[in-house]
Amino acid sequence: MPNATYCHWSDIPAEGDDRVRRRLIIGQGASLKRVEIKGGTTAGKHSHPHEQFVLVEKGSGRVACEAGEVEIRPGTVIHFGPDAWHSAVFDTHTVLIEVNIVD
Repeated sequence: MPNATYCHWSDIPAEGDDRVRRRLIIGQGASLKRVEIKGGTTAGKHSHPHEQFVLVEKGSGRVACEAGEVEIRPGTVIHFGPDAWHSAVFDTHTVLIEVNIVD
C-alpha cells in the first residue's frame, strides 16, 4: 500500500438512502467519513465501540450526549470516547465529517 494517496469526495461511492448518504475512506487504524443528512432526520440513541471525532461542515441541529444537549452548526467539533452514547436531530441539510479511530 502506498504511503500517501489522494482523492476527492466525489470519487468515493456514496452509500445510504434518501435521508443519509455516506462516503467512507478506510485507513490503517482509522476511517474518515463524509455524511450528508437531510433536514428533519433523527438519529436515535446509540454508541460505537471506537473513538470518534465529528466536525459539522454545514447545517444545524442538536446532539444529546452524556455532557448534555449541544446545538450544532458549522465549525462545531464533538469528541466521543469509545462506547459514549449520543443521539441527534438535524434541523437542516447537514454535512458531517467523522474521524473514527478503530485501532
